Amino acid sequence: MVRADCAERGQVPGSGSTAQQNAMAYWIRQYQRACSPVQIAYNPVGSGAGVAQFMRGATAFGGSDSPVEPEEVQPAAGVCPGGRAINLPMVGGAVAIGYNLPGVEDLVLDAPTVAKIFDSQITTWNDAAIRKLNPGADLPSLPIRAVHRSDGSGTTQNFQAYLAGAAPEVWTHPAEKAWQGRGGDSANGSSAVASTVNSTAGSIGYFELSFANKLGINTVRIDTGASEPVAATTATASAGIAAADVVGKGKDMILEFDHRTSANGTYPIVLVSYEIVCDKGTPPDMLPALKSFLAYAASDDGQKPLSRIHCAPLPESVAAEVRQVVRTLR
Repeated sequence: MVRADCAERGQVPGSGSTAQQNAMAYWIRQYQRACSPVQIAYNPVGSGAGVAQFMRGATAFGGSDSPVEPEEVQPAAGVCPGGRAINLPMVGGAVAIGYNLPGVEDLVLDAPTVAKIFDSQITTWNDAAIRKLNPGADLPSLPIRAVHRSDGSGTTQNFQAYLAGAAPEVWTHPAEKAWQGRGGDSANGSSAVASTVNSTAGSIGYFELSFANKLGINTVRIDTGASEPVAATTATASAGIAAADVVGKGKDMILEFDHRTSANGTYPIVLVSYEIVCDKGTPPDMLPALKSFLAYAASDDGQKPLSRIHCAPLPESVAAEVRQVVRTLR
């Protein structure tokens, strides 16, 4: 049985990011076993729709793979009375680069090479830049099929933020939720991108690590300048999140990642899913249950098991700050 400071009652609706869907399902299942009078519901409709539903007062929290900037979106009248919307990081993950290259079980790429591949500047697998990074690999003269998301997504935004941050001389496109690179193939959703890569020789794509693990897709190790190229794992993603700075003001915990990190064992392409909540003004019939549930999710009992479902637990330094903010919600 998990340890949670249970509320006496309450119904807490939430919706949003599909990247945190598995984590949310786990948290809800475990929390409701311990706190049966409370009902938590989460609808994985995507980050944009989840934020929109929260901002018009349809839910108690929204899940988003990118933070909501206060100047960009304001809650509707009557939502967060006397307060404002804030971002609470709750679960992390690695954005893996999966590939399908017969005969190549281990592939190393660096940021400029990844950027050139996804911008159609490198178009064959035996290109000199790829050979230089993989001197022992038997790279075929196979055309590269780079697959990106056709729908707007936080995963795309985080991937493009990495390219823009780590290879700015190559990737000159903005880090938007909509894909900005030139050429390539597209698919709707991470599941479809992963399925396309899994079934298409010569393809490469980006998606959350859980999709690669589920389908057994090989993933790229990133040459960051560390002593060894870094693989996408829950542990290396957590290290990447630990290197982030909190740049939000007050209770707002927006994280800024160091995409150029060269620290050993630190994966540079990470995302964090946030819960968007009111710092003040949550309806009183929802507030105790919301605070209880979020406190559990950010606790050791909520975070440590996440690696079993291929999510990255928050570093304790970040989780402790989230728990402190949750206690102050009004």
